[in-house]
Amino acid sequence: MLTPYSWQKSSFSGGDEGDACVEVAHQHTHIAVRDSKAPARATLALPPTAFTSFINALKQQS
Repeated sequence: MLTPYSWQKSSFSGGDEGDACVEVAHQHTHIAVRDSKAPARATLALPPTAFTSFINALKQQS
């Protein structure tokens, strides 16, 4: 189970409230991702290798 303390917010969070980003939680078998503005909504859970590919693809977009 993910607790509020499991989630880490990016140091690059924007906006006045610092909530314009995603949060990640590292688990044993996966990495979960959620929208910091809507934490009660769905999360995306990826195995670590897929998460690495996901991040690399995002970096190529910028």
